[in-house]
Amino acid sequence: MQLKPQDFLVALKLVAWGDQRWTYARLALELGISVSEAHACIKRGLQAGLLLPNREPPPQPADVGRSTTPGVQEPAAIYRVTRKRARRSALPDSDAPADNAVRPHAHNLAEFALHGAKYAFPAVKLPLVVGVPTSHSAPAFADVFAPGSIDFVWPHPNGTVRGVGLEPLHPSVPFAAMQDAKLYEMLALFDALRVGKARERGMALVRLQALIDPDTPQPAKGPMYG
Repeated sequence: MQLKPQDFLVALKLVAWGDQRWTYARLALELGISVSEAHACIKRGLQAGLLLPNREPPPQPADVGRSTTPGVQEPAAIYRVTRKRARRSALPDSDAPADNAVRPHAHNLAEFALHGAKYAFPAVKLPLVVGVPTSHSAPAFADVFAPGSIDFVWPHPNGTVRGVGLEPLHPSVPFAAMQDAKLYEMLALFDALRVGKARERGMALVRLQALIDPDTPQPAKGPMYG
């Protein structure tokens, strides 16, 4: 099993949604991928340990494994048990489960995002282009860094900023980011880890950790250089 960029994207989207109810159809729609690919991403995310299942396997009946051959004291065909058919309106909607099928494994996902993903999915810089700002140029860094540094952008025909092109984690990233501000912030912070300077990377580490795994104690703040 090889983890794909869209698997990481799906995991971050689930972080952005938090406790919201979601369906595979909605996941696919907001990320610009197919429903079948959304299912495949969830499957690989579970295998990689980036996601956790929300449902436990159903308990097995106590008499499973026993012989069904009737004994001397249990003549066959005396009792006939029938199962009532549930009304269609009472059946759960397979596309809208009572609980989401999976949830992010906060610790593992944060560890991968901060220390492994930039090596699994290295940054690819492109020529100057108009696109959607990312890394320190994104809204997540507004009023944090002084203007004047080189802007990084995901190439996109509807972009408004000209800067150094940065190949997005997945082709659908610019579209997906514009649908969800929190997802956009996490993707931009991830790009800061890939292409940012020391100060930008230091800030991105702290903020991305807090977004993905907020229960982890944050280190004491000190002067940042770079």
